[in-house]
Amino acid sequence: MSRRSQKSPASPPPPPVVEGAWLLKAFAVVIVVAFLCTYATLCTLFYKTQWRLVLHPARTTASAENLIHFFPGISGQPQLTGEWLPATATNSYNRLTVLFLAGGDATRSDFAETQSALRDLGLNVFTFDYRGYGASANIHPSQQQMTEDSEAAWRYLTDSRGVSRSGILPYGVGVGASLALGLATSHPDTPGVILDSPHTDLCDALRNDSRFRFLPVGLLCHEDFPLIKPLSDFKRPKLLITHGQASESGAFGAAADPKIVVSLTRSTGPNFVQTVSRFLDQDVMVSTPAPSGIKLH
Repeated sequence: MSRRSQKSPASPPPPPVVEGAWLLKAFAVVIVVAFLCTYATLCTLFYKTQWRLVLHPARTTASAENLIHFFPGISGQPQLTGEWLPATATNSYNRLTVLFLAGGDATRSDFAETQSALRDLGLNVFTFDYRGYGASANIHPSQQQMTEDSEAAWRYLTDSRGVSRSGILPYGVGVGASLALGLATSHPDTPGVILDSPHTDLCDALRNDSRFRFLPVGLLCHEDFPLIKPLSDFKRPKLLITHGQASESGAFGAAADPKIVVSLTRSTGPNFVQTVSRFLDQDVMVSTPAPSGIKLH
């Protein structure tokens, strides 16, 4: 019998050798991808939540009778709550209605003293809470929504109360100053505007905030509430009230004429009343026609 040659079993292939350079490259790619994902997440969070940095909505508000509910949403329920405060004095200012636009960290009732001073001067006042504030709809506020709210208040005065477009005088405090100026710019019949201690161009403040120095704030910021450029283009009468802050003075310095710039310790009292009276007599009343069909109640 012939002997068959016996073959030895094949030895397993040697394990692949991973070079150290490849490992370093793979590790570097993982680090870069993780960094980009983290950076994109931070940018998204900044974009989505920046309203918290510039707006501080308050839900408390003083109780009042005869509250006005207007601006129905998709559900048909009114989204905004306001008050009509008729003038307590009778004079030529009765043809004017102040549309009071509060700041971004308060409700309408927080400015009751200023509103009372305006009423005692002979001005009607309409004040309301933005969505997210006071007694209005409980949603996150934003510049876009607050702009819509201010326009809704304007339409309520003209459409529902019959107030003449040339008889509405926007009065804005803080970020409300930007909204007031936006209204006055959009409605050419507006006789003037009053801006009180504004917060100016908030994207610049965020851009200079060391917490966000690694983020492209200029590309991401949309809660700007611009003021300086619109003020330089607005050629109608302006009363600009400052309380001594440098940002206010800088914005007011760029404002076009005609303007009255005054520094007050507070927006009430004899100096405030005298200042508003001077503005009305000197710049506003001369260009405001007599009222036509205004419903005061």
